[in-house]
Amino acid sequence: MDVALSQIKEMASSAGESARRQIMRSLRRLADSMETPQNTIHRYGHLHLQTAVVKVGFDLGLFGYLSRSSNPIEVETIAKDIGAEALLTKRILRYLSAIDAVDEGPKNQYSANHVTKNLAEKVVESGICHYFGTVGPQYQALPSFLTRTEHKSPTDEMHTAFQDAWSTSLHAFPWFAGHPEHLAYFNDYMALRRQPELSWLAVYPVEEEAKGLDAGRPIYVNIGGGIGHQCAQFKEKYPSLPGRVILQDLPHSIAQALPTPGVENMAHDFFDAQPVKGAKFYFLRAVLHDHPAHRIRKILGNIKEAMASDSILLIDEMVLPEMGVNLEVASIDMTMLTTFASMERTEVEWREVFEQVGLELVQTYMYNPLNYESVMDVRLLGR
Repeated sequence: MDVALSQIKEMASSAGESARRQIMRSLRRLADSMETPQNTIHRYGHLHLQTAVVKVGFDLGLFGYLSRSSNPIEVETIAKDIGAEALLTKRILRYLSAIDAVDEGPKNQYSANHVTKNLAEKVVESGICHYFGTVGPQYQALPSFLTRTEHKSPTDEMHTAFQDAWSTSLHAFPWFAGHPEHLAYFNDYMALRRQPELSWLAVYPVEEEAKGLDAGRPIYVNIGGGIGHQCAQFKEKYPSLPGRVILQDLPHSIAQALPTPGVENMAHDFFDAQPVKGAKFYFLRAVLHDHPAHRIRKILGNIKEAMASDSILLIDEMVLPEMGVNLEVASIDMTMLTTFASMERTEVEWREVFEQVGLELVQTYMYNPLNYESVMDVRLLGR
C-alpha cells in the first residue's frame, strides 16, 4: 500500500494541473467506492462540522502558528500560546488530525502538514470564512426554498435562498453594504484568488482587431470593472495602442480606482444607457453570471444600443462543457442559483441569451481550460 501511494504521489508531483486534479478525483472516487452506509452518513453529515472547526482554528490563529514551527509542539504549549484552554485545544487538534488538517504525533504533540500550510494562507482563510459565514446559511435554506418554489430554477433575483437565509428583502449586493465583516471576507477572497497570469489577453487577437483605429475613439471600455485591474493589465499589455481606455463601475468603486496612467474613470450603472458610444471593445468580466436572464438582457441591450457596426463585445465568463463539469465549477453554478437566481452556462446557452437581444457569438477563446474561463467575441447579429 505504501509503495503504491508513494508512486501515485510522485506521479502527481510531476503531472500538470489537469492531470493532478484527475488523480485527486480518482483517489476520492476509489475511497468513496469502499464506503458503508454508515461511512456515507458521517462523510456528508459532518461536512458542516469540518468547516466550523476549521473556522475555530482561524479564530485561534492555529494554522499559522503550527506552520511557523518546524517541530511538533505539545498541546499544553500550543494552548498557552494561542490563548485557549488545554482540554479544548486537545479536542480541536484531535478532530483536525482526524480530518487530516494537522498531523498528530506521540505525547500529545501536533505539527503542520500540507493542508495546515494551505489553511495558513490568507486567501484560503478569507475564502472559507466567506463560504462558512455568508454562503453557508444559504445552502442550509436551499432545500426548503426549492420545495416552496416547486423545484424550479429561480428567475427572480429578489426571491432566492439568500433572502430566506438572511430574512431580508434586499439583493445580496446592497445587503453586503450593511454587513461589513461579511463584505471584508468576500472582497479579500475575490482580490486574492485572481491569477493575473491567466487572462483573456493571452488568447484574444486585440492588435489584429484594432488595426487602423482612430486615436480619438474609445478602444476599450471595461464595464463593471471594479477598481480597474483589467484596465491596468490592458494598458500594460498594449501601451502603444491608440484610443481611449475607460473604466466604468458604481461610484463607490470608482472612488477607489487604481491610478493607472491613460485610464479614464467613469461612474456608471450598467443597468442604465451606455454613455460611451461606438467603442471598439466593450468588456465584461464575471458580470453576467451574477444576474438572471432578464437582467442580463437589460445589460446587453444597453451595450448593444451604444455599439457601432464594427464594435466587439468581449464577455469574459466560464463556458461550461456539455458534460463532465468539474466539482468546483458545478459548485459555483449552484451558489449562483442560491444567491442570485443566476447560472453558469454552456456555449449553446450563451448563444441563446445573445440572440434574444440581437447579438451573435462569433468565437469563443478559452484561456483557462481547468475552470472553463473564456472570452467570447460577440457582435451585432447579421453584421
